[in-house]
Amino acid sequence: MKNSAILLITCPDRKGEVATIADFIYRHNGNILHADEHGDEESGLFLMRVEFDPKEFDIDLGNFAKHFSPIADTFGMTWRLAQSSHRQRLIIFVSKYDHCLVDLLYRHKSGELACEIPLIISNHPDNREIADFYGVPYVVVSAIKDNKSEAESRIHGLIQQHQPDFMVLARYMQILSNEFVNRYPQRIINIHHSFLPAFVGARPYHQAFERGVKLIGATSHYVTEVLDDGPIIEQDVVRVSHRDTVEDLIRKGRDLEKVVLSRAVRAHVENRVLVYGNKTVVF
Repeated sequence: MKNSAILLITCPDRKGEVATIADFIYRHNGNILHADEHGDEESGLFLMRVEFDPKEFDIDLGNFAKHFSPIADTFGMTWRLAQSSHRQRLIIFVSKYDHCLVDLLYRHKSGELACEIPLIISNHPDNREIADFYGVPYVVVSAIKDNKSEAESRIHGLIQQHQPDFMVLARYMQILSNEFVNRYPQRIINIHHSFLPAFVGARPYHQAFERGVKLIGATSHYVTEVLDDGPIIEQDVVRVSHRDTVEDLIRKGRDLEKVVLSRAVRAHVENRVLVYGNKTVVF
């Protein structure tokens, strides 16, 4: 894999920011490969993703902050530098439904998702054979009404042990506590089987059927304290008709869920997502 450096920036929208960033990379012998930007009029924010070839860059990337901080301070930038060669570590959470899990594992094995998957955590043993087939350790942590705190404590221990960069809830049918979620801001990605903000919470396909909708959807988002309300990364829809039963909606929806979740995970892995407020820009 060709290594590139990826600079992600959020700051107040002011004149000269693009020119200054480009000049900085040019002066230090970097070659810009991709540059994407967005100015949000409502918030007055400027968001930018710059990917450059560091092969001849005259600053060691480990010392990048020392040289870039004066520019960041001048423009009030919040920023981070990533490298495409770094394979982020992902822990997958799953319950009984296997379609999203299988899709992620297949895309990972085929090289489409450039990350490492050191562990799968589930509250049921049902998907152990799938994990074994792909050679990924599988741990069952029972989560019932009376032991949620204990279960989350054990899960946190597994997270500490395996040190993931982020986590994915691949139809993990448990509501995580606010305390748990707040430990990992913008590091937990969920798939909700509805086109949010419609039909939040449980049984969205049944809600959609009862409402007689002509489109159903799926939404992948970062997890926050508010259920199904985090910054949206990816969405898609499929048409349904009056002839479709609830089971038809569920079948069509599952096809969407796995694709939408994988797109969101890939965008996150490739450092293409910037969060501001309760929104995202996906470059």
